[in-house]
Amino acid sequence: MLTSKQRANLKRIISTEQPVAQIGKDGLSENCLDGISKVLNARELVKINVLQNCDSGARNLADDIAEKLNCDVVAVIGKKIILYKYNPKNKKHVEKD
Repeated sequence: MLTSKQRANLKRIISTEQPVAQIGKDGLSENCLDGISKVLNARELVKINVLQNCDSGARNLADDIAEKLNCDVVAVIGKKIILYKYNPKNKKHVEKD
């Protein structure tokens, strides 16, 4: 679980980055989950764009991804999802207690 200060710091870091994944009309497929998982393991922090033609809402998708990949939802802003997964090898963004 992230504190509010950690969330604010992560949002500041990712604010200038472009989304690395998109979720469209197919929704949350296994292929999409696999790609997001690989990026999370490499970067710890990822921004995802939910396209207009997606049937599910961004908040529901964020919760589903967080549950399946065991990561934290930093924020859902409009159609953008920001996720964080601690990686002890990287330790770039947040120190876990």
